[in-house]
Amino acid sequence: MTHELRWIVPNWPAHLRVKARSTTRVGGQSAPPFDALNLAHHVNDNATNVEENRKILSEYLPAKPLWLNQIHSTQLVENNAAASQNQEADASWTNSPNQVCVVMTADCLPVLLTDEGGQVVAAVHAGWRGLADGIVEKTIQEILPNSQGKLMAWMGPAISQRAFQVGSEVKAAFAHIEDFAHAFMPDEQEADKFYCDLYALCRKVLNAHGVEDVYGGEYCTYTQSELFFSYRRVHQTGRMATMIWIDPAQT
Repeated sequence: MTHELRWIVPNWPAHLRVKARSTTRVGGQSAPPFDALNLAHHVNDNATNVEENRKILSEYLPAKPLWLNQIHSTQLVENNAAASQNQEADASWTNSPNQVCVVMTADCLPVLLTDEGGQVVAAVHAGWRGLADGIVEKTIQEILPNSQGKLMAWMGPAISQRAFQVGSEVKAAFAHIEDFAHAFMPDEQEADKFYCDLYALCRKVLNAHGVEDVYGGEYCTYTQSELFFSYRRVHQTGRMATMIWIDPAQT
């Protein structure tokens, strides 16, 4: 391998056969404002650079990831040998070895799921719309029949509460979640504006659906500009990838 990427490796007690990584913006060849490891075609970056970045990424993976056309929905797909690329969905899961589930983000929350036995894995794109509409719990329900032992989750890099100002309509979208109001801090300068804690909301959803072991949540894509793309900080920007797969060589 000739390229060095700067990874984030989840700090969670997943089974040895479960492999997971989250990219940063470091290590690719895209030019500003997509510098440097932009992995998304839909952001108007040079297509050749994006393909080269994906090629660099593939050097570290057992197979081509299942790239999704993310639409802030509650659609999820099974990632198996027959799965087609660029399906409209915001999560994928697999219990097959070497099938790489991936979601792309640049402020939205990437969530990885697996079970204690390392039998099933999933990657979820949890922007506020998908999180409010149920993408996380729908994915949990889908993978539970294939799990062995309790589920656990890792929350990858997302925008932090102090940088995520939203309107009252966003707060209202989470009214069905118990104690949701604690995740919304009123903006003292603007009426009907709040600072939203995506990490806290996701943790509440996970806990409410039986996932008590939740890790991650310590990054801010908006403020840590040297590491992460942020759509809210710079509207025209790249996307990171958060991936998970099952390594059959580990037992």
